[in-house]
Amino acid sequence: MLLAPSAGLAQGTDTSLPIPRFVSLRSDEVNLRFGPGQQYPIEWVLNRASMPVEITQEYETWRKIRAVDGTEGWVHQRMVAGKRTAIVIGTEPQILRRRPEANGPAVARLEPGVIGDLKECKGDWCRLELPKVRGWLRRAEIWGVYPKENFEN
Repeated sequence: MLLAPSAGLAQGTDTSLPIPRFVSLRSDEVNLRFGPGQQYPIEWVLNRASMPVEITQEYETWRKIRAVDGTEGWVHQRMVAGKRTAIVIGTEPQILRRRPEANGPAVARLEPGVIGDLKECKGDWCRLELPKVRGWLRRAEIWGVYPKENFEN
């Protein structure tokens, strides 16, 4: 019989980094386990390197993560990186802008599911870099950053 991890697991005490926090996947194949250890069964396999995920718990070398669709599971710490990325959400393409302005010049149309490196967020806007383009999207159009979080990478 397998037991679920206790709700009282350490909340950020293993790394002293804040919980929750966003990170990204290191690999194109990341096993999400039912609990924090290899003895727990694999429930899901995430197959998209650089995808943003949210760490919600830590236990020794294991991290409980949540994906954009709400899927949760435990992964070994070596499967996540501190690099910040964001994924375009919604059902329609979003307009990447040259400047953080609603009427700023359009740089590209990004389909839902596109992932970019998150470089900066201030106010309602976040700056993303993709392989061939960079620009600004509204914070509400991406997942991988908290509503009031401001930062510069």
